[in-house]
Amino acid sequence: MSKAASLAIGLGILFWAAGASAHTPLCSCYDLGDETILCEGGFSDGSSASGVAMRVIGDDGEPIIEGAMDANSEFEFDRPTGDFKVVFDAGPGHLIEIASSDIH
Repeated sequence: MSKAASLAIGLGILFWAAGASAHTPLCSCYDLGDETILCEGGFSDGSSASGVAMRVIGDDGEPIIEGAMDANSEFEFDRPTGDFKVVFDAGPGHLIEIASSDIH
């Protein structure tokens, strides 16, 4: 096998491995109907979101609530008054923002 063919195969395997290990963050929040909000998170590869930083940001841009996903990849909080957004922050490239208007 030529050096060029070996290099091409090696690069192909490298790019395949990088793509195979990639995972997309997932987070959804629900109004439980009792003035509380429940957010559930995880990753597309099935891994847990336990410990992922969570923030509730007021319409003034200031944090109202800060915490983390629990062992069940859940984050529950009392619904703030006014508009807010929920931020699921698992690091660079793994950030999700959910507007209060999208929580039902």
